[in-house]
Amino acid sequence: MFAIIIGAVLLTAIDQVSKFLAVANLKPVGNITVIDGFFDLTFVENRGAAFGILNGHRWLFIAITVAVTIAAFFYLNKMKECDRVHNILKFSVMLILSGAWGNALDRLFRGYVVDYFEFTFINYPVFNVADIYVVCGTVILAVLLLFFIKDEPEKKKG
Repeated sequence: MFAIIIGAVLLTAIDQVSKFLAVANLKPVGNITVIDGFFDLTFVENRGAAFGILNGHRWLFIAITVAVTIAAFFYLNKMKECDRVHNILKFSVMLILSGAWGNALDRLFRGYVVDYFEFTFINYPVFNVADIYVVCGTVILAVLLLFFIKDEPEKKKG
């Protein structure tokens, strides 16, 4: 579990550095077109969750992050198996924790989440590195749970 915590801290640091750069360089200009009609860097102060829902409920999101962290550590601590599937499962949890921690730090210290990636060819919300972690981790976790991790059959009583 130590490696997962170190990995999550490093990924969270990458997220925070990217947000620091966005605040320092992007906030003053608001928007930079990277690929015209496709991708922009757009500074957004997101005070809600995805798509800005539950705007202004930052303490709720921080509490959810604490609960997710406790649940993840509890689950990881109980996990004994070290096969490839379970290692990928641990990686997915590390990604989810990294994203949750990155956005929680923003909410705690800034009062909002810094978002800056924008695909302009579709109507999709502006997002950040932490959001990428959460989405990728959740997709990996879902695939593992749906297709690879099976409940052990119950032993019949004789």
